[in-house]
Amino acid sequence: MEQEQAQIPSVGIVVIGNEILSGKVADTNSAYLCREMAHLGPRVDRVVVIPDDMEIIGSTVNGFSGDFTWVFTSGGVGPTHDDVTVGAIARAKGKKLISHPELEEGIRKFYRERLTERHLRMALVPEGAELIHGGELFFPVITLDNIFILPGVPELFRLKFAAIKERFRATPCHLREVFLKTDEGRIAQLLEKTAAENDTVLIGSYPSLFRDDYSVKVTLEGRDSGLVERVFHDLCTSLEALQVQIVRKV
Repeated sequence: MEQEQAQIPSVGIVVIGNEILSGKVADTNSAYLCREMAHLGPRVDRVVVIPDDMEIIGSTVNGFSGDFTWVFTSGGVGPTHDDVTVGAIARAKGKKLISHPELEEGIRKFYRERLTERHLRMALVPEGAELIHGGELFFPVITLDNIFILPGVPELFRLKFAAIKERFRATPCHLREVFLKTDEGRIAQLLEKTAAENDTVLIGSYPSLFRDDYSVKVTLEGRDSGLVERVFHDLCTSLEALQVQIVRKV
């Protein structure tokens, strides 16, 4: 299993913003990216939420850059005083912060007579950064090494990721779900035995206390679709033998 895990690209997600930590804004970008990665194949290993602090941003992103195959940041890339993500990453990587001619030209054309010096801050990138175009993007994605710098606004975050997502495609996870009317304690031993015998299949159990249609959802995930199907079939057979009510299978 360790060898298989090592071959799967790993992902670290850094969500940046005081507004997230204060609860004024709910983070939806990390949940969206986790779902996308599950479909594409890479394994999300860590998600952190940090404040708009240059030292914390720089050290966190730089550390993630060494630990994971790809790093995605969310937030801190606009024209205001707290948008310090790009500068923090440049400093941590020992890069100069420069105005990219292509970005500056695009910003000038977009804002025209509304342009301010603050708008031009969005043309600043770490020296050596790459711009990725694609899809419906007006402004490209900024990437440095294995770091992809994305905005915090959910609509823009999704638009920018959609333009680059195909470069992250790997062997996807195969998912099966079974919905039960039972108590978790009744099936706990069976799930433990199934997980112990199939260590490359991730088994999850999720109780639902306020639903009428089911009380427990059990999920099985793995890279080997044939193995997941076999384990799923065996588990359902064992649940039926225990006379556990299966509401539906997905």
